[in-house]
Amino acid sequence: MVPETRVTQRALDGRQFVLSGPFDLGGPFTSTVEVSVNGRRHELTAGLARLGDAVAEALGIDRFDEEFNHQGGTLLTARTQPYDAGIRLREDRLTGVWRGRRYGLVTQMYRATTSQLLAVLRNLRISEYDDGLVVRPTGGSSFATPATVTGQVPGLGLLEISPLTAQHATQLPRWRGLTTRAGELFRDTLTDGSPYFVLVTEDTWITVLPLPDTVLDQVPEMVGRLRLHPAA
Repeated sequence: MVPETRVTQRALDGRQFVLSGPFDLGGPFTSTVEVSVNGRRHELTAGLARLGDAVAEALGIDRFDEEFNHQGGTLLTARTQPYDAGIRLREDRLTGVWRGRRYGLVTQMYRATTSQLLAVLRNLRISEYDDGLVVRPTGGSSFATPATVTGQVPGLGLLEISPLTAQHATQLPRWRGLTTRAGELFRDTLTDGSPYFVLVTEDTWITVLPLPDTVLDQVPEMVGRLRLHPAA
């Protein structure tokens, strides 16, 4: 059995999630949030500093086009034009990567200029902490959604953690969930028939997506060992 571990994961909106249990919780986590800047929504994803390189590799970016000093870190940009077979059009995608001391931030804009990307980022104050990045909207910007934290826990699955909202209540199955020590656990299926689980606590919503090493029948017992603590 894996020894009891405890980690703190910081979401992009500043909220901290403290997890513990007999799991390997030391893997990389990411945080995602949508912000509204002057009426337009933009998705931001934060993770370790190498996140930007991983995204660039996935997009086929060999090197970045531009490099700037921005808010104590380095801002890198690259433009790609992938072909979308679904709409039979070639997209114009600008990828921006902010790289700090330990963590990084990635966002993408379509049919946008570097000046427009910079205008968005100037409306967000980026702060780097030991446990993650935080963005604080300023001027004409605001959070459009609560931030989520996502990470893989070997043996359990992919966890997506967010604060419990009124909208979540409309997504719950009509049947009563299984009571565990961690909270109420629901099982449902995705549109492709794949199973997934939802753990609901007093103030947190956790989606558990099984991975190849997940034993479905063991998920309720394993989730019962997971603990979510209030941040200090």
